[in-house]
Amino acid sequence: MPISPGFFAGRDLTGLARDLRDGRVTATALTERALAAAEALGPELNAFVTVDAAGALKAARQADEELAAGTDRGPLHGLPVAVKDLIMVAGLPATMGSRHFARYVPDTDAACVTRLRAAGAVIVGKTTTHEFAYGPTGDRSANGPSRNPVDPARMSGGSSGGSAAAVAAGIVPLAIGTDTGGSVRIPAALCGIAGFKPAYGAIPADGVFPLSASYDHVGVLAGGAEDCLIAYRCLGGEVSGDGSPAVGWVDPAGLFDGDARVTAAVRALLGDAAEVRLPEGFAGEVWETYTVVQSCETAAVHAGRLERAPELFDAEVLERLRAASEVPGWRYVRALESRRRLAGMVETLFGRHDVLAMPTVPITAPLIDQREVELDGRSVAVRPALLALTSPWNVLGLPALTVPAGTVAGLPVGLQLVCRPGDEARLFTAAARLAPAALG
Repeated sequence: MPISPGFFAGRDLTGLARDLRDGRVTATALTERALAAAEALGPELNAFVTVDAAGALKAARQADEELAAGTDRGPLHGLPVAVKDLIMVAGLPATMGSRHFARYVPDTDAACVTRLRAAGAVIVGKTTTHEFAYGPTGDRSANGPSRNPVDPARMSGGSSGGSAAAVAAGIVPLAIGTDTGGSVRIPAALCGIAGFKPAYGAIPADGVFPLSASYDHVGVLAGGAEDCLIAYRCLGGEVSGDGSPAVGWVDPAGLFDGDARVTAAVRALLGDAAEVRLPEGFAGEVWETYTVVQSCETAAVHAGRLERAPELFDAEVLERLRAASEVPGWRYVRALESRRRLAGMVETLFGRHDVLAMPTVPITAPLIDQREVELDGRSVAVRPALLALTSPWNVLGLPALTVPAGTVAGLPVGLQLVCRPGDEARLFTAAARLAPAALG
């Protein structure tokens, strides 16, 4: 059964900021609402690893004092925000979802956290991540699985599952996550909210524990697309221009043969949008490139821990890391060459369309710990299904946005929109046109 949501469910950043400036509410009162919801829903959703009540209230009081004195830091000033437990926040534990870092407390903020503080945001705590962000399910963490607010028996998705659950449950209006193969967009789609992965490097990843440096992106999760845009701009993202974008529909079967009901629900939003055919061999080559590069880079990050203390890893994560360590270097070199070739393939698609549209995830949220789902009498592995439609855009470093696109059997599905760097305005314009109810 769905949980009873917190105060911020259905409230957007613009409305909250207006209430704050009009004196109908204070940053302190908003923060108290977030802290109360985190405490009430914590046992059921496991969205948070750490809640910093004292630090959040101190920051909220400062935000109130600044507004009273005429200092306004912008649309995030005084608003509660949650941060994924892979991103450093000075003075708060950063476990990375692993027993390896059970006692680690950084003394400096990640670059994105520095920008949040400069924008006046109030950081209320750290959210659950799949161990070392190495998985799209969100149910392998030292502090247990994050759960889907729509149905807590189901996975939130990962690896930014706690961030998605915290927003979807109305605990906070905004959360920060990371996305290496879909780790912002997958949980956002499965939990029924919006998530934006900007272009590679658009938000600096300094102070973020790496998974695969070639693919790692910092992203944002919020109730709707407009809130993602507001947060992205506050974090330093540039979005300008407008115009009516040409949107092309990518049949997801070209990348993964998923649930036909999900495809139909998302396709219905596109109307008479032109069909886009992916280049021959693209699906196989992009998956090979993604998995090889990620495997080699992730194995390099964890080589010392694998040698010194393998028993501290979750068993599933350990198995994947050991397999990743077996990938030979020559495959990595070839994958980097393939990446350049894939970029050329996709560039031809953007010659005809400004924005590509498809489902974000080709299935609905599986149960916690479920690793296969049945679709029309066939067994489908959960991990590749979750990653199939999101990971290509990490390989290519392209901006990608997911917005709610309705439900299938009562579970959320997402519409994913992809563009070239520099075309983000068209991306958000397309979201406003295709899924206006998801604007936030």
